[in-house]
Amino acid sequence: MVVFLFVGAPAQAQIESSGFPVLQLDASARTAALGGASSALLESSSTALFSNPALLSPSAHKSLSFSYLNHLSDMNAGWLSYACNVDSLGTFAVGVRYLSFGSFDETDDRGAKIGTFGASDVALTVGGARTWRTNWRVGVGVNLLRSSIASNASTAASLDGGIVFSKPGSLSTFSASAHNVGLVFSSIGSRSDSLPLDVRLGFTQKLAHLPLLVSVTAYRLHKLDGGDPSNKAVSSLLNHIRLAGEFQFSSAFQVRFGYDHRKHQDLKVKTRLDMAGFSTGVGIVIAKVRFDYSFNSWSSLGALHRFSVASSL
Repeated sequence: MVVFLFVGAPAQAQIESSGFPVLQLDASARTAALGGASSALLESSSTALFSNPALLSPSAHKSLSFSYLNHLSDMNAGWLSYACNVDSLGTFAVGVRYLSFGSFDETDDRGAKIGTFGASDVALTVGGARTWRTNWRVGVGVNLLRSSIASNASTAASLDGGIVFSKPGSLSTFSASAHNVGLVFSSIGSRSDSLPLDVRLGFTQKLAHLPLLVSVTAYRLHKLDGGDPSNKAVSSLLNHIRLAGEFQFSSAFQVRFGYDHRKHQDLKVKTRLDMAGFSTGVGIVIAKVRFDYSFNSWSSLGALHRFSVASSL
């Protein structure tokens, strides 16, 4: 697959063995700072389209968001999305995701350089959500996908679907969603590409007497592999759990942190104090423009830095 050809084994902690790896990257600095624990994270931003389409709400009306990721090596990724609320119909959004693996040397049979080529992923997503039975929201997203290496390309289409439960004035939110359910129309090479199916359950709880929002996402529930077979029961369970918290000091300033145990186990190289799988970040609002930054540790391999800008038009 593309990701293994060009970024090697360390990327397995973030991107599993499947085609179209752009689908598995966090789409905003906020969700990345929370370690991906965003399936039940209420948003007033169009980026909710990528986390769980059921999270799209009227508060995201005319929200425009852009995110940029400086990945390891020469990899770069970007996200652009816009949402609009239509009375009596629901909230709708459109988004584009792009992942570039950089430029590579092309050689002949003797190893002599004869040129260069690139590799990339692009996904176009259209989705919407609406209220159902007062306290529920349901949403669906449609993805059109293309992955390319030089002049070769694979294509696919997939669906994301979710449901969210949250009572007005409640401090708790629950969600369930399925992502990347679809068909691959063409593949690169002789091996058939597959879509990174993911079934998730999410929960957030805002503490009553502390400005802290706690978020938990259970993911890859369709494949309870538990990670390393030698792991103990608790460690195996944690391989499917993302934990996060957001200190909401005000509507204009937040501090975030997250932890993904699977990434920690896959990326750590030290026996003690290895920060692989840990993430942190901040959110600041200035003149109705929201700026978010996240830092995700990949141990001795380096770190991922992500920036997002969002505003209402």
